[in-house]
Amino acid sequence: MKFHAVALSLLLLFVTAAVAQPAKPAPVPLWPQGAPGALGSDSPGDQPRITAFPAPKIPGHTDTHTAILVLPGGSYAHLATDHEGVQVATRLNNLGVSAFMLEYRLGTKYHHPIELNDAKRGLRWVRSHAAEYGYEPNRVGIWGFSAGGHLASTLGTHFDAGDPSAADPIDRLSSRPDFMILAYPVIGPLGKASVYSFENLLGKNADPALVEELTNDHHVTAQTPPTFLVAADDDAVVLPENSVNFYLALRKAGIPAELHIFKNGGHGFGLAPLDPVLSSWTTLLANWLRVNGYLATN
Repeated sequence: MKFHAVALSLLLLFVTAAVAQPAKPAPVPLWPQGAPGALGSDSPGDQPRITAFPAPKIPGHTDTHTAILVLPGGSYAHLATDHEGVQVATRLNNLGVSAFMLEYRLGTKYHHPIELNDAKRGLRWVRSHAAEYGYEPNRVGIWGFSAGGHLASTLGTHFDAGDPSAADPIDRLSSRPDFMILAYPVIGPLGKASVYSFENLLGKNADPALVEELTNDHHVTAQTPPTFLVAADDDAVVLPENSVNFYLALRKAGIPAELHIFKNGGHGFGLAPLDPVLSSWTTLLANWLRVNGYLATN
């Protein structure tokens, strides 16, 4: 009996090792030689980083050739890299989409335009690696949560075409996302967390003109990318009016958009895997991506 018990233990150990999850990919610096405007070089918080989660090959499925840059939230004070980062990348991989999680610099140490420059560089970096990871450079979207949603919507309304004369080939590429996904995003200073996010991003007593410049529903144009938005009606932290205002601005500008507001969910629900109602938003998102041609049909 003792021999069988030992054998069983060894078998279980072997099986556990065989099914163990792979280690999280290692992040790489956005600027290998050091980030512009960095106030230090040793701390990860001074050097923005990106983590690649390439799409796996799914047997019997056509490749999507799509990539998404993921921006976790955290009021520009910290980053929710698990439920608004790694979990999101895993879900995208399951859809055949390559995901890239950006760890951008934060307030109160760093203020605008540092965060926007990190996001621009992140989008350009993803676009520049399209051939390496197997997606198209014109199928690169952005997905932001809460304050990360503000940064995503800032990029979607304040992008540039790139600098054709730049020495770094990455900087020659456009920073415009091809589409946006905004989950309970900060858009303007509406709600206590929105105000707190603006203070972290801009500092206290910021110039009202700068607050206006980054109230992103006021800066939607015909070039703003198509957008999917989700929020909860009972979100008392980042009011759902943020999403509504951005949707209305998109509609006025003639930009294709889809908005879902759930009765219950509060703030920071991520993918809501334990809520059978709220979690349906990820299916709605997948349908939106598919209808817009960013997912394979099989």
